[in-house]
Amino acid sequence: MRITDPKALRAMAHPLRIDLLDLLGRIGPATAATCARHLDTSQASCSFHLRQLAKYGYVEEAEPSQDKRERLWQVTDHEQQWSSADGDPAALELEKVFIEREAARMAAWSDIRTTAPEEWQKAAFVGGVTAAMTPQELEQVGGQLWELLAPYFARIKDHSLIPEGAKAVRVFMHGAPNEPLAP
Repeated sequence: MRITDPKALRAMAHPLRIDLLDLLGRIGPATAATCARHLDTSQASCSFHLRQLAKYGYVEEAEPSQDKRERLWQVTDHEQQWSSADGDPAALELEKVFIEREAARMAAWSDIRTTAPEEWQKAAFVGGVTAAMTPQELEQVGGQLWELLAPYFARIKDHSLIPEGAKAVRVFMHGAPNEPLAP
């Protein structure tokens, strides 16, 4: 889903809404009450934010469960993209909220890393690299990274593809000029 409408961008630029999209992407259809339990917040707050996400097409009502009184929500698209390149204030705000959320996730992992199973401790990574690239090369690297990860995020769309022992994993990618390079 490519998001260009400033109102739709602002609708997503809320930490709880990003958390709700992430949660529904990981666990599949869920009620506001289930989301509230997972996110340690109120059902009323989740319900309000799910309705706001639905208003802009990020989530929709899922097929009803056996208890027809429950309202299940599901994501409409597991990937949302936007560009802040044109300086749109709504896109810039969403980008800022997204980066802050990802930084908090990385810090949270760092806090609990030593209590995680050893295989996850060894598999997890953090790092960075500075490389000299043209804008076209940076765009190409970004495309190659998305291609590399495509088979893995396809599993989120079809849970039957998830192998035994798999967990939801966040991979944060960021590529931008660090500082001007000497000619």
